[in-house]
Amino acid sequence: MRILLILIFLATPTWAVEPDEILPDPVMEARARVISKGLRCLVCRNENIDSSSAGIAKDLRILVRERLVDGDSNDQVMSYIVDRYGEYVLLKPKFTVKNLVPWLSGPVLFFLGLFLSIKFISRPRRDIVAALDEDEEKRLDDILAE
Repeated sequence: MRILLILIFLATPTWAVEPDEILPDPVMEARARVISKGLRCLVCRNENIDSSSAGIAKDLRILVRERLVDGDSNDQVMSYIVDRYGEYVLLKPKFTVKNLVPWLSGPVLFFLGLFLSIKFISRPRRDIVAALDEDEEKRLDDILAE
């Protein structure tokens, strides 16, 4: 049982960064980890590249480290990767005019649905039975009298 538990913990994606990827300089490695935590794996949705064991995540981790070794700042590395892969690669995309519709569509649709639901529920009930003319009332009385 303990062996199985140990194997489960060893199989988690927290060990996705392989030893050959780790930079010898601890400061550079820490910077690489900070950048990696903000980048989305393009295969595993909503998982950062540090936690993913996918091939593209490994390529992105290596690319981040190569750019840092070349002397890029954290912002330059992020800009390079966003320019290359698009803003989807960011786990927390920036709020800009360009992506205003996706940011606002969720709340707008929620409040629109809430408003329409309240309006539908609180509308006055209309009588389903229409007014009867004299012949129809007499016939109805005859039917009910039987």
